[in-house]
Amino acid sequence: MFFDRARIYVKGGDGGNGVVAFRREKFVPRGGPAGGSGGRGGHVYLVVDPELNTLYPFQNQVHFRAERGGHGSGANKTGATGADLRIPVPPGTLVRDAETGEVLADLTRPGQEVLVARGGRGGRGNVAFKSSRNQTPRLAEKGEAGQERWLELELKLVADVGIVGVPNAGKSTLLSVVSAAKPKIADYPFTTVVPNLGVAEVDHRQMVLADIPGLLEGAHDGVGLGLEFLRHIERTRVLIHLLNGASPDPLGDFEAINQELVLFNPALADKPQIVVLNKMDLPEAQAHWPAVEAHMERLGLPVMHISAVTGQNVTELLRRVQQMLDALPPLEVEEEPLPELTPEPDEKAFQIHRLAPDVWQVKGIAIERAAQMTNWDYYEAAMRFQRILAALGIRDALREAGINEGDTVRIGDVELIWGYDNAYDT
Repeated sequence: MFFDRARIYVKGGDGGNGVVAFRREKFVPRGGPAGGSGGRGGHVYLVVDPELNTLYPFQNQVHFRAERGGHGSGANKTGATGADLRIPVPPGTLVRDAETGEVLADLTRPGQEVLVARGGRGGRGNVAFKSSRNQTPRLAEKGEAGQERWLELELKLVADVGIVGVPNAGKSTLLSVVSAAKPKIADYPFTTVVPNLGVAEVDHRQMVLADIPGLLEGAHDGVGLGLEFLRHIERTRVLIHLLNGASPDPLGDFEAINQELVLFNPALADKPQIVVLNKMDLPEAQAHWPAVEAHMERLGLPVMHISAVTGQNVTELLRRVQQMLDALPPLEVEEEPLPELTPEPDEKAFQIHRLAPDVWQVKGIAIERAAQMTNWDYYEAAMRFQRILAALGIRDALREAGINEGDTVRIGDVELIWGYDNAYDT
C-alpha cells in the first residue's frame, strides 16, 4: 500500500541533572564546590532520504524520542550530550504542527533536514552557583525537559512526469511497460487506487514517472478521492495526459480532466503536457485519432498515439517527453511559503489565573522552566526559586490579586503552598 499521510509524536531528550558535590582531597582544605552540570538532551530532526517514496514506516512506529543528556558528576564533570535523533522521510514531505497547523518545513532535496524538537539544556551543578557571597552553594538544577509535539506529515510525490487521465485509460499499463514498476493492472476502472512510481530509461537517461489514479469529474471537491491524488500532480514537471482510445468520447474526457486540474490548482494549467491517445491496437481508437489530432493541433498541444499493450510508439513517447523536460529551465522546487516569523515571545512575561477560591495558576515560559528545573530536595534551591518569583514580579502580582496564606499555586507540574510571604513546595 501507498501511505502519503502520517501523524507522529516527537520529543527531544531531557537535559541531564546537575549535582551537588565538593572537593575532598586530603591536602586541599575548603576545596569548594565540584558538582558538574548535566548534558544537553538530543535534538530530533527530520531528514530527506531519497531511497524512500512513502510514509509507510510511520504506520508501525509513531513515537520518536531522542536520548536524554547524561547527569553531571563530581570533580566538575559535565554529563554527556544526548545523541540527536534523525528520522528519515521521503522527498516531498510537508511537515505541519498538528496542534496549530503551522507549516514547519517543505522537505524536497536529498539530505535536507529540519529541527522539529529541541533537546532540553542540562541542569547546572553547584559549581555554577558559587559566588563571593556563597562559597559553598548546596543547590543544583534538574535538567530541562525536551520539547515535545505531534507532527502531521503529508507526502507530495516528487517526479519528473505525471501520468493523468480517466479511469481505465491505461496509465498503469504504460508505467509497467516503460519501467520496472509492477502496478496492479486489470480490465476494469479504478484498478489503481494508490499512486505508483517508476523509473524509465531512454537513450541512457532516466526519468521518474508517477502513475496517478484515475480522476473523476468533481475530483477537485474530493470525488473519488480526487484531493488525495491531485496534490501529487503539483510537483511533477511534465504531464502525460493519457486518453482512453476505447472511450466513447476521448475529447470529452480530456476537457473534464483538464478542468479538474485547473479547479484544484490554476497553476496546473501552465504545466507542460503531451496528449497521448492510447489503445491504438483497437479499431475504436483508430477511428478517434483524426479528431483527437486535429483538436490538439488547434489547442497547440503536442499529441501522439500509442498502444501501451503492444509497445507501439512508446519509445518515441519517452523521447518526446525527455525533450520537453530538457526544454524546461533548471528545476527549482517551489516550496510552500512558510508563515511569517513572529517575534520571539517575552520569556519573562506571565499570566495569573484564579482556578478556584484557593487555587491559583501562574503561566509563563521563564517561571515554568524555573519550576521544572528546580531541585526541591535542596533548601537553597527552593530559596533561589523564591528570589526568581520576586525578580519576575510574580510574588507582588499574586499579592495584588488577593492570594491568601495556605492557597495553592500551580506552576507547570509543580504545586506550591503560599504562606508567610513565600511559596513552599508540596
